[in-house]
Parts: sequence; C-alpha cells; structure tokens
Amino acid sequence: MSQFFMIHPENPQARLIREAAKIIRDGGVVVYPTDSCYALGCHLGDKKAMERLLAIRQIDLKHHLTLVCADLSSLASYARVDNAQFRLLKAATPGSFTFILEASRDVPKRTLHPKRATIGLRVPDHAVALALLEELGEPILSCTLQLPGDDAPLTDPYEIRERLEHLVDLVIDGGWCGTEPTTVIDMTDGVALIRQGKGDPARLGL
Repeated sequence: MSQFFMIHPENPQARLIREAAKIIRDGGVVVYPTDSCYALGCHLGDKKAMERLLAIRQIDLKHHLTLVCADLSSLASYARVDNAQFRLLKAATPGSFTFILEASRDVPKRTLHPKRATIGLRVPDHAVALALLEELGEPILSCTLQLPGDDAPLTDPYEIRERLEHLVDLVIDGGWCGTEPTTVIDMTDGVALIRQGKGDPARLGL
C-alpha cells in the first residue's frame, strides 16, 4: 500500500520532503502536486519505475513524458536550446507550460519519443514540487495524473489514494491543484501551440 503525506502547499515540511525524495531515489512512483494538476513522477534513471508509470497511465512513449525541472538552467541542461528559445522559455517559466524540445545527451534514450528524440520539459510554480526538486537535485520524470477512461485529471488526494494505493508508493496531498493541465508548446520547429491549457500562450506571443 502507498504512503500518504499531507504537505503544506505553501510551506512544505522539510522532513516530509526528504522522505518523499528518498522514495523517488529508491525507485518509487509518486503522486505529487503541481501548479496545474496532480502528476505521476519517478526517478529519471530508473527504468522499472518509468515502466510502472507508463502502465498506470496505459500509454507509450508516443505520448511525451515530461522532465519537471527546478529552474530554467536545469531545464536548459536537458534540452538543446538556442538563444531565441531560451528567451521564450524565460518569459514563461515558472508556470503551467510544457515545452517539447530536442533532448540533450543527458536524457536517457528510453525516455524519449521513439521517432523524434524529443521530450517535454517544464518548470512548475508550486512550492511542494519545487521543494521536492531542490531536495532531489535533478528533474522528476512525470506525466499528468489522468487515468484511462477518465475525462479529467484526478485532483482529490483521498480519491487518488483509494484508486492508486496498490499501484504507487506515495501520494502527496498538497491541497487543491485544479483539473486543467499545462499548455503544451512545441519548440522543435518554430513555436507551435499543441494544447491550450492553464498557461496563457500570450506570455509567448501566441
């Protein structure tokens, strides 16, 4: 059965953040809050954890996974970003955006889109997610917590625990996150709006 941590959404308890980070490092799959909705996450370097995450969502890598990063400099180290792209990223981070970018060599090939060698990257604007990323010192491999057959992402931590308690290792209750996913921007060939979500495309001039 999964563990269940109630972490303050604005002032995260350091002890619980440390324990959550240890669960991720040890190969766990966790549910954690972001500024758009709850997400599933695991360690970037753990193949088995990634496979569990994909199985929960019943998706393959044609659905981009996302590296959730602590800041823009961390994001830029996992993607090939030119000066023009960097300026756009700076205008929209942190925030509820996912950017599709060409991955750098630091990203394991098994996590990438099979035909494009691309991955989603984002910097959230949520205290719990940022504290967890700071404690880990590296990105969290993630996807939105929307289960097969559901019309919207899960947002009630108690329902999440009830439905996933035998599939994940930790559920973090960080309060209400909403049900609107991130806005997805493809930056591999110009700048294209792929999905309108919570992030305002006007921040990118779209």
